[in-house]
Amino acid sequence: MRNVILIGMPGSGKSTFGRAAAEVLHRPFVDCDDFIEALEGQTIPELFARSEEVFREAETRAAALLARREGTVIAAGGGIIKRPVNVTLLRATGAILFLDRAPEAIASDVAIAGRPLLAEGPQKVYTLYRERIAAYRAAADRTVPNCGTPEAVLRAVTEAVRELMAEEKRTK
Repeated sequence: MRNVILIGMPGSGKSTFGRAAAEVLHRPFVDCDDFIEALEGQTIPELFARSEEVFREAETRAAALLARREGTVIAAGGGIIKRPVNVTLLRATGAILFLDRAPEAIASDVAIAGRPLLAEGPQKVYTLYRERIAAYRAAADRTVPNCGTPEAVLRAVTEAVRELMAEEKRTK
């Protein structure tokens, strides 16, 4: 059974909807940031304090390990798409869903202070979105807008997963 990988901006709901979708789909769930912290023995802010490159290297190691799993819902970090190798690793054993949440929604309700790349303030959300939107879209097998009620977004995520699983069965 293939993995399901949720990508998107920090604060787009990857962990929240990934965890909920895993429960609905009866699959295990892994948050990539939590996995990196356990793997590296350091927090994400500690890794970023050393340098963004140190964090990105850890993220690639995590992607390689997570890609070996089967049937897991994975909430990837917001910048996983910055390195094409990460997308290649994850795509090899999974379907990628882009959880697309408008930057104004993220900036208005996400505690950005605890997120290293957003620590500069709300304007950074808009900058990152502009920088990354094309990469998110290019990496995704499906895009799921996060703009409705939590129930509607969860329904859209699980429907997208089921559609991708059905497509996979038809191509085998």
